[in-house]
Amino acid sequence: MALRWFTAGESHGPQLTVLIEGLPAGLEIAPDDLRKDLARRQGGHGRGGRQQIETDAGRFVGGVRGGYTIGSPVAIVLENKDHLNWTAEMTPLKEGFAPKPVTALRPGHADLAGVLKYGHNDIRNVLERSSARETASRVAAGAVCKKLLGHFGVEILSFTQSIGEIDVGYESVDVDRVTAEEIEASVVRCPDQGASERMVKAIDEVGERGDTLGGTFRVIARGLPPGLGSYVHWDRKLDARLAMAIISINAVKGVDFGAGFDGAHRPGSEFHDEIAHQSGRYRHLTNRAGGITGGMTNGEPVDLRVALKPISTMKKPLQSVDLKTKEKVAAHYERSDVCVVPAAGVIGEAMVALTLADAFLEKFGGDSMTEIERNHRSFLASIAG
Repeated sequence: MALRWFTAGESHGPQLTVLIEGLPAGLEIAPDDLRKDLARRQGGHGRGGRQQIETDAGRFVGGVRGGYTIGSPVAIVLENKDHLNWTAEMTPLKEGFAPKPVTALRPGHADLAGVLKYGHNDIRNVLERSSARETASRVAAGAVCKKLLGHFGVEILSFTQSIGEIDVGYESVDVDRVTAEEIEASVVRCPDQGASERMVKAIDEVGERGDTLGGTFRVIARGLPPGLGSYVHWDRKLDARLAMAIISINAVKGVDFGAGFDGAHRPGSEFHDEIAHQSGRYRHLTNRAGGITGGMTNGEPVDLRVALKPISTMKKPLQSVDLKTKEKVAAHYERSDVCVVPAAGVIGEAMVALTLADAFLEKFGGDSMTEIERNHRSFLASIAG
């Protein structure tokens, strides 16, 4: 892999940490490049109280000097302001102090499998790391990769396609022309104003019942050259790598590309994208393949849709079992959201950016931005005309 990254930290621990290895020297980067995406991850109608406490800002503590990467691993720290309110719960056992363990298992979470796997008798040891709070560090890392890709004309954005039963459909949004301004004007990040209003109403109604809602979001990457990824081996196929990255996001249960499942019922003549040569380049007349054919980018926008299950933690908890007594109990409740689909789209952008940056550096890699620019120009010149 050309790019490697790791995250560490717990939801209510002192900080989240992310380490990125493989970035070239000479990429201009600043905390402000991270702040916008971190704020977008915290937004969206339906979010819970935690977002009123945290004001996420990434702090570079390694690999950046004078506003530029220097080729060594980049380290970013995000402080957890809420840690001060959870010091008792997060303090290890010691003489004279034993924080009350969490033992009521939560359906839909990593709780049961996690305690069985690692031999824990306190669910907090699982829920702190399996919490979606960890995704803030992914968004910070993704913002760095978006800055790298943006230097080469690549734009990555996301929007909400559905929440609950309200769905604008696959073909309702022109992914070639939709703008970030249109998307961010909606509190649910849906560019269809009428659908956006209905989504807000649905979230409010479900929240009043103590329930939660899922939905789908789309991630679009425009301006990519053809040839990222490869057809020669299964683990080098770009759509496979993207699918793995997206499925790793908390609560994600499915991903498809382009027309995907919507196109599965069509005959081939109504699905496959015809090829033309226009304005000095090859292009496809439609993009039902989602910008990837044979495991490689084909020059069209990468377009993928992601299915997000309803959040598992509910104010009106489901029935469960106590880890210690094995008796029937209500699931443990710890401050939660009603709907996170709009925010999840931002996390999706980050995971797509991290994966595409890896593939981009694999194709055009060098130790400095100048070297990568040279390799990129040379490739584009070789396929022009």
